[in-house]
Amino acid sequence: MNRINQLFSSNKKDLLSIYFCAGHPTVDSTAHIIRTLEKHGVEMIEIGIPFSDPMADGAVIQHAATQSLRNGMSLKLLFDQLRDIRSDVTIPLVLMGYLNPIMQFGFEHFCKQCVKCGIDGVIIPDLPFRDYQEHYRSIAERHNVKVIMLITPETSEERVREIDTHTDGFIYMVSSAATTGVQRDFDDQKRAYFKKIEDMKLVNPLMVGFGISNKATFDAACEHASGAIIGSRFVTLLEEEKDAEKAILELKKSIK
Repeated sequence: MNRINQLFSSNKKDLLSIYFCAGHPTVDSTAHIIRTLEKHGVEMIEIGIPFSDPMADGAVIQHAATQSLRNGMSLKLLFDQLRDIRSDVTIPLVLMGYLNPIMQFGFEHFCKQCVKCGIDGVIIPDLPFRDYQEHYRSIAERHNVKVIMLITPETSEERVREIDTHTDGFIYMVSSAATTGVQRDFDDQKRAYFKKIEDMKLVNPLMVGFGISNKATFDAACEHASGAIIGSRFVTLLEEEKDAEKAILELKKSIK
């Protein structure tokens, strides 16, 4: 069973997934950050593939991606760095990146490298669902790489159910139709959206991302989903602390 499916089959609640950008803050820090996050109880990790035009990301992750590219990070180098990560890391690992670098690499070649490194899934924010269905789904399923789709408050109920029917892993529930970044709390409109999706009783588990940075937003997300994804706040703490262990400890303290 894919590690993503294993995680959610446990029916654990309040799952914490952390996003960071590969190659940031230093080009060789990626594997160390992964091991540090697992050591401190993170249940799933999203490893960002740096790209020069990250359209869904706010200033913090844009800056991290730019710094990563300046550091010399590439998709090939990332796979090289992850070659032996499964010698001691057991939690689900998901790559998150935009379609252009993956297409340049070759989608099937990309999936094969994911398998070699033990990558369980991929999130591609700018991959249209129809294109996934027509061109990429059969390749990904052949290699047991889960393609995780995003939904937003603007996604129709019909499309949400279509995604739920034709994907397998989890659904990434974006908290708002905006870029990534920190929010102090979620307003009533966002909370109503979370509840509406929860009440649809989808087959796939839900994880909420975008804007989660503190106890209020983490608790609000977990009330209506299996857990939450934190990116910008952790990336900021990495910049400030220059140490992955200090960053994750500070983050966990802030969401308790």
